[in-house]
Amino acid sequence: MNETLKKPRAKRRTASREERQGQLIRATIRSIARNGLSETTIAAVATEAGLSQGIINLHFQSKERLLEETLGFIVDEYRTAWYKALENSGDSSAEKLAALAGVDFDKQICQPNKLAVWFAFWGESRSRLTYRRICAQSSQEYKLLMTGLCEEIIEEGGYKVNAQHVATGLLAMNGGLWLDILISPAEMSADQAREISLSFLRGVFPRHFPG
Repeated sequence: MNETLKKPRAKRRTASREERQGQLIRATIRSIARNGLSETTIAAVATEAGLSQGIINLHFQSKERLLEETLGFIVDEYRTAWYKALENSGDSSAEKLAALAGVDFDKQICQPNKLAVWFAFWGESRSRLTYRRICAQSSQEYKLLMTGLCEEIIEEGGYKVNAQHVATGLLAMNGGLWLDILISPAEMSADQAREISLSFLRGVFPRHFPG
């Protein structure tokens, strides 16, 4: 028998590049949630991940690059959730709008650590052009999707409201609910927040969102 056929395949001892980067980004999310952006250092992330600082430098080269990639990760996760929700929703504009608004309170998105990271980056976006650009692109895309659905509902129902104003109000409300969930989790749950958001839509579009 050929000896090579009897030799067991060696187990993979190291994670792939993608797996390692994901591990480091998740550790960065935990560090930001616990320590804030300024105190999230390469050393802090290395400790959180249980890896060496050299591994972080190998994959991301600098703290700033690591932070940008972490922001990009949560933005991409959020965007993917929008389109998945739309794909899995019903065919009507109202069903799609409800599904899209509900993404903000999905268990994968509405986690304390991730909410803390969103607010940390938003707080720094005024002085950091890169953060502002990434956040703005995400916000504008989400608002366009919502505005388009609101326009369809307004046309269908003959409502005398401005689609952009409704979308802006809904986004502002959901953002405020995120803050309530983050700072007062005992008083505001994701399920409660989802119902409040839906109540807003019932008030604006009563024939499409009956109580």
